Amino acid sequence: MSPAWSARRRRPVRGGTSTVRRIGVVLIVLWSVIPIYWALKMSFQTEGDARAIPAQFFPIRPTLQNYARLLGSGSDVSGGIRQSTINIVIECALATIITILLATIAAYAFSRLHFKGKNIFFYAVLATMAFPPYTTLIPLYRIMSGFGLVNTYTGIVLVYVSGFLPLATWIMHNYFQSLPDGIEEAGLVDGARRLQVLWHLLLPLARPGIISTALITFLFAWGQFLFPLVLSSDLSTQPLTVVIAALQGRHDVPSTLMSAAGVLAIIIPALIALIFNRYIVNGLLTGSTR
Repeated sequence: MSPAWSARRRRPVRGGTSTVRRIGVVLIVLWSVIPIYWALKMSFQTEGDARAIPAQFFPIRPTLQNYARLLGSGSDVSGGIRQSTINIVIECALATIITILLATIAAYAFSRLHFKGKNIFFYAVLATMAFPPYTTLIPLYRIMSGFGLVNTYTGIVLVYVSGFLPLATWIMHNYFQSLPDGIEEAGLVDGARRLQVLWHLLLPLARPGIISTALITFLFAWGQFLFPLVLSSDLSTQPLTVVIAALQGRHDVPSTLMSAAGVLAIIIPALIALIFNRYIVNGLLTGSTR
């Protein structure tokens, strides 16, 4: 057997691997998109059209009556949707702001300062991400109940911050580690204090990391269900995700109305993911390379 023939036989076949990869990507996209499309389609249908046999893959007689019922006035369903939307925006925004502030300070200390036990504290913070959320659910509920924080914005926001802070600290730590030490040293030599160096020199350079961390935190907070379900039993503080899940139990809600409510719940996170996708991806990749 000639060396040329042996080389051709050892050459990897890339065409088959590429085809399998494309098929896999298509299947994953279809698996993710079809349920969303079906909910969107049902939200523009009447209950009779949605239950028609054979199934309609496109709304033949599209209608906005489901959205009008959800966003209108004069019904318990619309009132609950409006209040829960306000709740989830407030809770996610507050949790994101507090998490970013604390994570930035903690990440700067872990990445730039030198103190005894720094690595132990840092890895202890990261280790908390390995615990499943439900293992801390009952202890957190008892703590919040003891302080009278059940059914309050404060209780829900504090639980969110405690859950998201380790991940946010890790992302911001990577960013500060990726910045050159000379920038900080030059500021300290010029007489600037640590906080001044952090505020005026490092934070502007770490802006992609701050943006990506804030977006990830907000999206995680928006998708929370278990903790607000337990910590909030009152409509005054329940987020949209909990209220939508409870609609079927409180009212006789058609499936088309439930679909419209689900579409409303994913509009904001979907827009954030689409508009700021570049910031999230670039931010995470920049922070992970040194």
